[in-house]
Amino acid sequence: MKKPTLFAPDVIRGITIKQPWAACILHGDKRVENRPRAWAPGWRLLHAAAETDRAALRDPLVARTVRGLELPTRAVLGIARIVGSHTDTGEPCSPWAQPGCVHLDLDDVHPLALPVPCDGQLGPWRVPLGVYERVLLQLPAYLRTLLPEAES
Repeated sequence: MKKPTLFAPDVIRGITIKQPWAACILHGDKRVENRPRAWAPGWRLLHAAAETDRAALRDPLVARTVRGLELPTRAVLGIARIVGSHTDTGEPCSPWAQPGCVHLDLDDVHPLALPVPCDGQLGPWRVPLGVYERVLLQLPAYLRTLLPEAES
């Protein structure tokens, strides 16, 4: 019989983002994530997708931001908080904003020292408990107090 999968508290979800965009959030000043629809505010584990957006590497803003960085994939690389979202008004809210998208506003971005291997999904996905626990071990104590405790 297969053991049931245990998950992190339901308020913590994963968001999968292709590289190099994930690195631009974690190591640059990209605080807008472009999506087709709004997401609820809250903490999200930032997960690098399996595929890399190779065309994005030719963008000068992206190239400057990720120069010299490794671009791991298929792993949780950090944590951030979605603090709101807004629809594109035609006036760029950020050099990272894409027209015609909903812009998720990110804050409290914290990269992890070590990637935590994990498969992601489209949309907000439930985080396996073991992944969440490995992420918590890498976060500063003050930040762990802001997040829900893992349920065992």
